[in-house]
Amino acid sequence: PQPSKRTDMAKKKKSSTVTAEAVPASESEVQKAQEADEDEEESDDGSEIELLQVDVGDVVKLKQVLDETVAGTFLDTCKMAEDHAIDNIKLTIMAVACAFAMVAQFAPLPFPDSRPVLGGCCAAYFLLSGILQIVTTFWDKDCIMVTKPVEKGVAPKNLDMEKYGLRIRTILPRFSEYYTVIMEFQKKHEPDEKRKFVKETWSVGQFFDVEGMFDEFGLMDEVEDLYERFADGKFDDPKDYADDNKDLVEVIFGINMSSPPELKPKA
Repeated sequence: PQPSKRTDMAKKKKSSTVTAEAVPASESEVQKAQEADEDEEESDDGSEIELLQVDVGDVVKLKQVLDETVAGTFLDTCKMAEDHAIDNIKLTIMAVACAFAMVAQFAPLPFPDSRPVLGGCCAAYFLLSGILQIVTTFWDKDCIMVTKPVEKGVAPKNLDMEKYGLRIRTILPRFSEYYTVIMEFQKKHEPDEKRKFVKETWSVGQFFDVEGMFDEFGLMDEVEDLYERFADGKFDDPKDYADDNKDLVEVIFGINMSSPPELKPKA
């Protein structure tokens, strides 16, 4: 039988097809392709995380970074609201002191006649500065922030959190590597034997390497665990409550009043 015209046309098309051989890519092209893929992955995942570097010999800066991370964890992660009542009192005292200083500086009085005004303004300024120092030393102590009570249903196992705010304290004695965070209720005149609190101590070497690179997320995880303990009502023994006066002496004068705390091993 004679082949049909359609079959002849198919054979002609098939015979005219040209097969291209694969050309191996050069190493530079492969490297560029890999870099492009990495850039796409970074753009999908977001920007790279930049670690904060701190001079580990600067204890003041070291504690500032740790305190800011602890406070940020309670505000951003634990969703707690900060109580600014004490801060507003201190700002008011500072504003009044600055007002007396401005009167003493810019009062339109000649010098001999302005002596009583200058004396009164200077006395008021130093008096208010002393009051502010007393508030900072004996009222704030080692407190870095005070929170407002939480809303109902947030901590069903610790209903006192709906009545009282939290007082967050941090301790890093001079010449010491141990950083302590204490959570307690913002109550007045509560005896130590009835005080409900949780406390945890870490070595700063757990969050900083030898070059001073700060593991912020590691500290945030530890603070979250401490908050969960407090919210679940798993308080520490009141006998272990740190004495405020002893801690104040350690922080100001760098005197070690006790032996180094025992760090709890991780499970």
